[in-house]
Amino acid sequence: MFNPKVRAVLDRIVELFRTGNVPKAISVATYPPFIVPSNAWSLANRLIMAVHGTSDARGFNQWKEVKRYVRKGSKSFFILAPWIGKRKQESAEDNPPNHISKVLRGFLAVPVFAVESTEGEPLSYQKLELPPLPLQEVAEAWGIDVAPVAFQGFWLGYYRPDDEREEIRLATSSQKTFLHELSHAAHKRVLGSLNRGQDWRQEIVAELSAQSLCHLVCIDPGATIGNSFEYIKFYSEKAGKDIGAACVSVLSDVEKVLNLILETSRSVSPAAVPANHP
Repeated sequence: MFNPKVRAVLDRIVELFRTGNVPKAISVATYPPFIVPSNAWSLANRLIMAVHGTSDARGFNQWKEVKRYVRKGSKSFFILAPWIGKRKQESAEDNPPNHISKVLRGFLAVPVFAVESTEGEPLSYQKLELPPLPLQEVAEAWGIDVAPVAFQGFWLGYYRPDDEREEIRLATSSQKTFLHELSHAAHKRVLGSLNRGQDWRQEIVAELSAQSLCHLVCIDPGATIGNSFEYIKFYSEKAGKDIGAACVSVLSDVEKVLNLILETSRSVSPAAVPANHP
């Protein structure tokens, strides 16, 4: 059964989304990008890196060059590197006979390791610091490692539900972004596991939960509702659903996510719970 205060907030947000009566999305400040070898990779390889939940990946020896070492047992993933061969030209209009030219013969799979799989000397971008985050005590209680990363143009944050090392990485100090990723972590605990990739239900649950938490604990209530509207609208359309109907279809999961987060917060840090907290 819905907590009355939670239900009131959810109803208000869903009604705003249904009518489209929300302010425009605001720009979100991000941490500055950093210079890493992957900046020179192809878009396809950078997407492969992003899918593997990291913003910095390098070969074994590349990590040694910056005095970092791959942890024992860490798994690599593969990017594609061009295989360039040489060919002697017997004759050519633009080149003299016997000219050696380079030709693309194919691609090679090259193993790389994510920065999260390494240890050693700190990297320059690892000096980034996060401000105090609302409900961060919940992430700590669940053993989730929360850290900042420089923005690389793909995402503002991500949650990696690895059973051995759960992580939340944030490329912005936006509080709602953290709450979105924390909601993913709560949803995993509610369901037992999450689907891989950008599942529309999971994304709407996380964003609707994050926006509700902003209201429930008085974190810029309403300031980012336009961003949430655009985000949920995108995934609703992707699923072929009206935004209001899509929100209503996930309310049961949102209720469970909110209750779990708020109950955990209350149990580990009662003094931190605002007066209007459910």
